[in-house]
Amino acid sequence: MQIKKVNLEDLEAVAELFNEYRIWYEMEGDLPKAKQFLNERLKNGESHIFCGIDENNKMVAFTQLYPLFSSTRMKRLWLLNDLYVHPTKRGQGYGIALLEKAQTFTQETDAAALILETQKENLVGNQLYPKMGFKLDPHNHYYWDNPSH
Repeated sequence: MQIKKVNLEDLEAVAELFNEYRIWYEMEGDLPKAKQFLNERLKNGESHIFCGIDENNKMVAFTQLYPLFSSTRMKRLWLLNDLYVHPTKRGQGYGIALLEKAQTFTQETDAAALILETQKENLVGNQLYPKMGFKLDPHNHYYWDNPSH
């Protein structure tokens, strides 16, 4: 297993995984739009993507981090927005390796924290994250969906 930072040369492979990830979250698959979305994020430096490469040199997992800022800490935060491991590779340590890479990246960039959220039904994630040192946030999180989208 190898973990590496994704660049534009990896766009096709990571877009396929990203599309699968969105389908897993019950969104309609759209590979061209997935590719365009990731292309824009990478070109504009709006996210950092790390991927897991298997023994056949195939990309089989990824995580995507977006920058946020904390006014109270006056520091950058990283939002781990996406973490996906291809179903045939689950249970082989890719998720752990990607989380470790995200934690190392957080330290290397002198960010205050790495944050994420997951569905309550995500049993694997809800067991894994505490084992990796993540704490369950006691705050209420609200969101507002733009009705025009």
